[in-house]
Amino acid sequence: MSAAADWLMWSPLATGSLHICEEFVVPGGFMAWYRRYRPDPSRITRLFLVMVNVALVVACFNIGAIGRNSLGIAYWLMISALLCSNGVWHAWASYKSHSYSPGVVTGVLVYAPLAVYGYSRFLRSGSVSIWTAAIACIVGGSYHFWSAMYHGVLKKA
Repeated sequence: MSAAADWLMWSPLATGSLHICEEFVVPGGFMAWYRRYRPDPSRITRLFLVMVNVALVVACFNIGAIGRNSLGIAYWLMISALLCSNGVWHAWASYKSHSYSPGVVTGVLVYAPLAVYGYSRFLRSGSVSIWTAAIACIVGGSYHFWSAMYHGVLKKA
């Protein structure tokens, strides 16, 4: 399969990069927005954001590098669920704060539809079992619960 035909495996890297650009370049301002949204400067530092986003880019690159096999598809599904849940979080945070959360546009208009498309395509083609897809969805989608625990949000709720 040619690289052009396997665009879906590289799509998390492309969409993740686009999302990071929205958060930090154009229009940017995610860190300042987040500090207004959750005023706890000890938890959200430049270094923390750089580490999280470098890890995301590496994870997304690995999907494309692994390719379309059972491991690569399961990995795609897990990261796609993580990205989709991030888009949902941005939408919720925008609603809750009554302000634009840098990242909400790509989160809602790119991450969520890509996840729906990919899950549908991989399941319909038989490339992945329903159980693998469900586990990947649960693991990837749980990122924001772990993040909330890290930031102490669940204790305050």
